[in-house]
Amino acid sequence: MTSILMVCLGNICRSPLAHGILESKLPSDFFYVDSAGTANYHVGDYPDHRSIAVAKLNGINIANQRGRQFKLSDFDSFDFIYTMDESNYKNVIALARNNNDFAKVKCILEVDESIQISNVPDPYYGDMSDFQSVFQLLEKACNSLSYKLLETRL
Repeated sequence: MTSILMVCLGNICRSPLAHGILESKLPSDFFYVDSAGTANYHVGDYPDHRSIAVAKLNGINIANQRGRQFKLSDFDSFDFIYTMDESNYKNVIALARNNNDFAKVKCILEVDESIQISNVPDPYYGDMSDFQSVFQLLEKACNSLSYKLLETRL
């Protein structure tokens, strides 16, 4: 089984959306998707109500996810680790023990060359339109990522 981890700062806005979007695009008998945060602010919390709402508007249920902090053992448990921005990338890379760990980590927007920005904006201090924009951006990236993952699976 191929395992993919989505990582943002608090694991309540961006990474739960990326987790839910990618999970909805991949067969669960071949792929496992999870999410985590680099900080421990929201361990055990549900995703932000706006993330839940925008996902629901797009037919995806993320309401049962719970926030957790990225841990060193995630390098062993996951084949691919995708961060939402450069800051999260640096925080995860700082924990890498070796080249194998390092090679697993990429920024999520790198998977789609047509996306012209490198960081998924953090919508936490914004309004619902910011969450909708983040959803659309992650949807595009996850479309590309799911295509690549499924292509390598065949």
